[in-house]
Amino acid sequence: MNDRSKNDNLTRFIPTSRAEMDARGWQELDVLFVSGDAYVDHPAFGVPLLARWLESLGYRVGIVAQPDWRRADDFLVMGRPRLCVAISSGAMDSMVNHYTAARKKRRDDAYTPGGQSGARPNRAIIAYTAAVKGALKGVPVIIGGIEASLRRMAHYDYWSEQVRRSVLIDSKADLLVYGMGETALAEIVRHLDDGEPVSALNAIRGTAWVTNSPPADAVCLPDYEMVEQDVAAYAKAFALSEQMGQKTQAQAHGSRWVVVNPPTVALEEAQLDALYALPFARRPHFSYRQSIPAFEQIRWSVTSHRGCQGGCAFCAIARHQGRRVQSRSQSSVVEEVRQLSCDEDFRGTITDVGGPTANMYGIEVEDGGKCARCQRISCLFPQICSNLQVRNGRAARLLRRVREIKGVKHVFVASGVRYDLLEQQGDYLKGLLEHHVGGLLKVAPEALSDPLLKVMRKPAAQAFGRFVEAFRADSRRRGKRRGIVPYLMAGHPGSTLNDMIDTALFLKRYHLRVEQVQEFTPTPGTLATCMYHTGIDPFSGQSVEICRSEKQRRWQKALLLYHLPASRKPILEALRSCAREQDGAALFGGGRERSGAEPLDRKAPRHDRSPRRKKTLRPKRR
Repeated sequence: MNDRSKNDNLTRFIPTSRAEMDARGWQELDVLFVSGDAYVDHPAFGVPLLARWLESLGYRVGIVAQPDWRRADDFLVMGRPRLCVAISSGAMDSMVNHYTAARKKRRDDAYTPGGQSGARPNRAIIAYTAAVKGALKGVPVIIGGIEASLRRMAHYDYWSEQVRRSVLIDSKADLLVYGMGETALAEIVRHLDDGEPVSALNAIRGTAWVTNSPPADAVCLPDYEMVEQDVAAYAKAFALSEQMGQKTQAQAHGSRWVVVNPPTVALEEAQLDALYALPFARRPHFSYRQSIPAFEQIRWSVTSHRGCQGGCAFCAIARHQGRRVQSRSQSSVVEEVRQLSCDEDFRGTITDVGGPTANMYGIEVEDGGKCARCQRISCLFPQICSNLQVRNGRAARLLRRVREIKGVKHVFVASGVRYDLLEQQGDYLKGLLEHHVGGLLKVAPEALSDPLLKVMRKPAAQAFGRFVEAFRADSRRRGKRRGIVPYLMAGHPGSTLNDMIDTALFLKRYHLRVEQVQEFTPTPGTLATCMYHTGIDPFSGQSVEICRSEKQRRWQKALLLYHLPASRKPILEALRSCAREQDGAALFGGGRERSGAEPLDRKAPRHDRSPRRKKTLRPKRR
């Protein structure tokens, strides 16, 4: 996988074997990491990032990647760690990684060599913790990563169709770290190194622990037994958890209580810069003989920030990474791009500069105190918060600086953009359209029907229409043939056939064709999953229509793919069921739509018309 000598490789990566420990002169580890992903020594992968962070603090760390959870020997390859074992399922929840929205087994895994599935167990946190406790009796076990983070309280599990207990209870781990984890894990390890027992570590921010009685200052959520039986109690627990996110929370599970401490304080710019300056090899471990698809996807991309203020109903990024955007400095990002440009395999193209949403880079708040008191789950919906500094120009200046770096020929933005923010970021929009869009720009309105967008906590369809107009006007002015590919979702809570018909008519009116449709999957920790399970908007108490019928989901998906011949029959069935047969002429004909609106461009770019074009810029889902 690289040209370094064997001896150099043994010390270039975090140790994964006794031979690599011996090359460093280590007799034992301080911390052993267990990961459901293959080991790629790159800052985009959570476990290697945390391992490098602890290494920089002077601890001896090792990684066991994708062990066979049925074999104790796989967890003993580097012996017994002195302080603790830190376990993560990897970059994805293991159930999301394994199953589609239709609960069918996936055939591949992007985080495994060769893309092969089956390298991690279902409910990996529970399986790995049981294996570690059996193989390394008495060693403190700390669980974290996105699977643990989003399952820290009682939660609805789509794959078993039941409300499950906190993963901290089910796994019998000693502590749970939620969120990004650098600060909390470092504090845990420091206390353990000072000789404190893991049972005494109950005041660390960003952690959850189990006790026999809740702290006096905790916000007590409806208990597990209540939320398991009563959807109204489940909705109340979710709303309280979100609105009181800055306070200590507790939830009873039988005679025990799961206590979730307040989240860690957001990293400052210098701290984030220091993480990305750590000595990553930026390669998969030398032992792998097959490529790892997830690495190939991000190899030439750069993460500029973390966190998201969008608060979209279906997304768990804010619950895991935080609602405050944390941005690296321009100099830090530029230095990383310079390192990439010196790689012998680099061909001049940076595939992405961004984060959960590319144009949130550099957004700051004017008054942090207001944010601490705020109970909104979205800073952008129903309108952009006046406390956000959206127009500061940092994102535009960053892209300009990156494309000036010697050896960089092209810089693309593939993370997805918020077009409602772009209306206040003219400099970023100008730079994006002039320099950072190839033939296609993929954006994620998710839906184009205002009632559904309201449920999703997304901007109105009109905002997307204005963005399409601006994009096409710019393309005509420059004489470029470019197109927009919208990313849409079927089956989201609140999604009705009428919403999908209106969305299809919007697409037709604007000469847009969808290449892929995502079917809504209820994943732990999201507002949409709460609505799917309960049929209730937990904040308003209003009922929400839920699409559970396989036939209805098939009709919704067909409407979004209205341009495909195979969609015609299910669309006609859907139109008849809604008594909207008259809209068939607008969808299948070449004339004007029912609304009478003119298309934006009578000769739409070829990219907007062809459903067969495969190469697209897809927004990252982190």
